Amino acid sequence: MHFIDLGIFIAYMLAMLGVGYFFMRKNSSQEDYYVGGRSIGSWHIGLSVVATDVGGGFSIGLGGLGFAMGISGSWMLFTGLVGAWLAAVVLIPRVKSDSAFARFFTFPQIIGHLFDSTAAKAAAVICFLGYLGFTSSQLLAGAKLASGTFEGIDLHTALLIMGVIAVVYTVMGGLKAVIYTDTIQWIILMLGLMFIGIPMSYNFVGGWQGITQTLPPEFFSFGNLSWQDLVNWAITIIPIWFVGMTLYQRIFAARDVKSAKKAWFIAGLFEWPIMAFLGVSLGLLSRVAVDQGVLEGFTAAMDPEMGLPVLLSQILPAGILGLMMSAYFSAVLSTADSCLMAASGNLSTDLIGKYLKNKTHKQEVRISQYLTLGIGVLAVFLAWQMTEVLSLMLYSYAFMVSGLLVPVIAGLFFDQRNPKAAVASMIAGGTLTAGLTFSGHSLPLGLDPNFFGILVSLLAFWTVNKISKKR
Repeated sequence: MHFIDLGIFIAYMLAMLGVGYFFMRKNSSQEDYYVGGRSIGSWHIGLSVVATDVGGGFSIGLGGLGFAMGISGSWMLFTGLVGAWLAAVVLIPRVKSDSAFARFFTFPQIIGHLFDSTAAKAAAVICFLGYLGFTSSQLLAGAKLASGTFEGIDLHTALLIMGVIAVVYTVMGGLKAVIYTDTIQWIILMLGLMFIGIPMSYNFVGGWQGITQTLPPEFFSFGNLSWQDLVNWAITIIPIWFVGMTLYQRIFAARDVKSAKKAWFIAGLFEWPIMAFLGVSLGLLSRVAVDQGVLEGFTAAMDPEMGLPVLLSQILPAGILGLMMSAYFSAVLSTADSCLMAASGNLSTDLIGKYLKNKTHKQEVRISQYLTLGIGVLAVFLAWQMTEVLSLMLYSYAFMVSGLLVPVIAGLFFDQRNPKAAVASMIAGGTLTAGLTFSGHSLPLGLDPNFFGILVSLLAFWTVNKISKKR
């Protein structure tokens, strides 16, 4: 990499650390650190939501889908649009207009209000583990970008660098640093993809003629996927809008119901079609370059998630490469920081909150920062053990959805508030999904473990609830 590119990249990372330091000096309580003072506008929240949800992991993962299956991979983020708009219409008015939730920081606090403290702790454990995995997936995405772009940096070295940057500025700044940097990061990513990555990659492979002469027709079809693909994406991604801790933090941070709903409509529209097609198009173009034999040292048999960073590193001139890599790293950071904040909030508020009572605001913030640092170190260690970004992300989503969806829907919308049923549902759903995932066994109809986890979670809730009523 040219020294100009390296200089641009370093300057960008220092700027992100500067934002974290700025908000560190402004945060005066957990209210500031975890929910941004509950006064943030809809555009900042909306862009932060899409930056967090799409982020680096889905950007790299979408590139891998575009590489492997073409534009049909964009359907993955269509489920994100459905989830965002459904939550805007159904969930946000219920949560934001309820005065009981006005002082909450986390999702498990809602579970505690609907059920009891035991259910809240079970939800906190599921959230914590899920977001620990999701944070790891983002750091792994950043490491893949760095190792595919910077000569002489292997995956593990890149992972350490990404971990230090993401963890340090999140530890310092809290949710305000996360949301305001997310806004900047997402704009940089979108403009970088739209005006640099796509046009230059398109010209590099010979334009439309080069593309159509290289790839088979199914790469340009929206039907190049199975019904199982669509169902598995839908049952994993749509429900996360109802159980995602990072999303509840932003609902709490919004000024009012109207601002929160507007933010979710903005986020859904930017997820699909904008980011969906930008991501899969770049992946498709990297596949064209590989099949044409013009990407040095890369073949179609290699990791498809590495095709995109390798393509960009070989076609972009000095200066432009630094800008483009800053755009992609910004996407990684925008998700890693939010997930890190979510896991930290679960730990400090829901799991060890009783030990933090009677602390001064300054002590609360300092303890929260230490916890965030520890979780960040743990996330780096987990990412060190993994190799595939998209799988790690979807595993984390599936674990949270199968454990949390049934209780929160039952409690919020059907007034079913049996604590024993909620705990049984969370344990049964989350455990089954985790067990099936790590066992690696093929499942009926080609469906993901999450599908069966949700069914078992629903059955457990219904059974325990019915038994309790009989007594």
